[in-house]
Amino acid sequence: WIPVMFGLGIALWFATDTSLTWIAVIIAGLGLVLAGIAIDLGRRSATMLLWAGLCLASGCGLIWLRSERIAEIRLERPLVVRFTAQVERIEAQPQKGGSRLLVAPHSGHGLPPRLRVSVASDKLPPDLVEGEQIAVRARLVPPPDAAIPGGYDFARAAWFMRIGGTGKALDPLRRLGPATGGGESLRARLSAHVHDRLGGSAGGIAAAFATGDRGGIAPEDEEAMRASGLTHLLSISGLHITAVVAAAMFVTLKILALSPWLALRAPLVLVSAGMGALAGIGYTLLTGAEVPTIRSCIAAVLVLIGLALGREAMTLRLVATGAVAVLLVWPESLVGASFQLSFAAITAIVALHEHPRIRAATMRRDEPLAARLVRAIFALLLTGIVVEVTLAPIALYHFHKSGLYGALANIIAIPLTTFIVMPLEAAALLLDGVGLGAPFWWATGQSLDLLLWIARNVASLPGAVATLPSIPAPAFAAMLGGGLWILLWRSRPRWFGLVPFTVGAAVAAAVPAPDLLITGDGRHLAIRSDNGQLALLRSRTGDYMRDLLAGRSGELDPPIELDFASGARCGRDLCLVTLKTGGRSWRIGATRSPYRLSLPAFAETCSAVDIIVSDRRLPRSCVPRWLKLDKELLAKTGGLAIGLASPHVESVFAARDDHPWRRGRQSAQ
Repeated sequence: WIPVMFGLGIALWFATDTSLTWIAVIIAGLGLVLAGIAIDLGRRSATMLLWAGLCLASGCGLIWLRSERIAEIRLERPLVVRFTAQVERIEAQPQKGGSRLLVAPHSGHGLPPRLRVSVASDKLPPDLVEGEQIAVRARLVPPPDAAIPGGYDFARAAWFMRIGGTGKALDPLRRLGPATGGGESLRARLSAHVHDRLGGSAGGIAAAFATGDRGGIAPEDEEAMRASGLTHLLSISGLHITAVVAAAMFVTLKILALSPWLALRAPLVLVSAGMGALAGIGYTLLTGAEVPTIRSCIAAVLVLIGLALGREAMTLRLVATGAVAVLLVWPESLVGASFQLSFAAITAIVALHEHPRIRAATMRRDEPLAARLVRAIFALLLTGIVVEVTLAPIALYHFHKSGLYGALANIIAIPLTTFIVMPLEAAALLLDGVGLGAPFWWATGQSLDLLLWIARNVASLPGAVATLPSIPAPAFAAMLGGGLWILLWRSRPRWFGLVPFTVGAAVAAAVPAPDLLITGDGRHLAIRSDNGQLALLRSRTGDYMRDLLAGRSGELDPPIELDFASGARCGRDLCLVTLKTGGRSWRIGATRSPYRLSLPAFAETCSAVDIIVSDRRLPRSCVPRWLKLDKELLAKTGGLAIGLASPHVESVFAARDDHPWRRGRQSAQ
């Protein structure tokens, strides 16, 4: 429970907006500490209070301190600038026709210390490597906030990555000097090598297994992996680390055992465990050391230490130790989907297999091969079902959708990945050193094509994906709290956790989809028409924005153009829509061109609508009946989600927000 209370302190810092609230959380934690001391430190309840209070206050204080300590300057407005910089990281994105660079501008430009710049393939110098000095002209913007309530908040993520702006290169990059620090990284070279050997999404998945680079996977295939419950295979985590560690131990043990002298005198199991630990750590560093990989590596090392000491290794204490280690170094990772999904999955797996009845049902025994196979399939299916149920609320909260058939798909996909794809790819990479890797690359490509075939077919099944437009934060907290209570206790009171989990799930299911979604720049508007279809204001809305608006609306079907929606009348410059909901008719107007409008006519239009939406500043003569959502107001509120049945408005920005990446933002609520 130590990481739970420590994480609660971190979560309260993110979930609340004012420094006074954060101080109150720390004081409350210290109050629990004092209460524990006052009761009697020899009693168990007193010890629980002391540790709970200490972890709560420490979690809130640590993330607050870290957010202030890493503060860097960042852009406050868009600009076009020419600057010189050093390339820190290159992320190839062949499916998007270019690469994404993390660069450190040289001093004297007045720019943030780190920028993320997208570069089209035709503007990228051949064989550009990390560490090189470049000159670039780019359009830069501040790290974008969430476009709509419930959307991905890159401004928050960028703050902790110390990225002060993002942009796009306007001219071809120009080399200025050679690379420093050893040139192109091993990770970049290995990723490029894999893409050379395998093309398409199969090559992208192979690169993801080898280096964690997912840029080569086609968006539709990545979505199919997510909808089929197989997206966890693309994130280097427990499955991949376990395979690498086990393979290193197996090979080391077999090679050393060839010597009778070593077999009789040396602790070969201990030596092979050490090699497995080194292989796991090396693989973690090679693949970018993301949170799931670090967690899995810590867990693997602890398992190996437990084996060396003759102790039972896979326990909830091991999971807790890994969680504490990650949160102490990267407390901000708590609010990311990666941390939540990876730790929820491993906690569910360990808790399930620690249960005496499950352990008795799934343990190996002397029985016919057919019975052993059935028992193994049962264990894998049961584990998959429990993991899917555990991860569904988290996936719905972050992505507004969750696959329902993941347990069935994983019965084939996990063994395929562990025992066929990864060994074939490892053999191909090793044999490339002597020019014999081609047959193994062919076999790897075939096995990956099979994995993609499984993902596409499972994702296309009726009812394969559950959607939910929004889960309120309190409901999500209730489900998480109830789930943790069920997973962490071992006695009958664990089932009391069903109460908050069920209440949270009921509240989440009862939340209606918004009738209107407006992005923070006012350019994009999604309206649910009277016939239930989701319609978009602009016909040229990009795929990312379409998916974002559809997901937040709880829709799987692609949105239509507002021109073709029922109750809509659209021209080149203006759309007018009539919606009937909540026992009345609502009229919404939206501009969609930059052209000047006739002020008298536009003022008359404004007075006839309930809501007017525009990406420009509207004149004072425009006075709608309820909401005037123009550039000036949206700059203060951010994106909006509006319900009309019982009128309410949800905004990205709070009335006051003291988080460092939001300072200066103030909602008009």
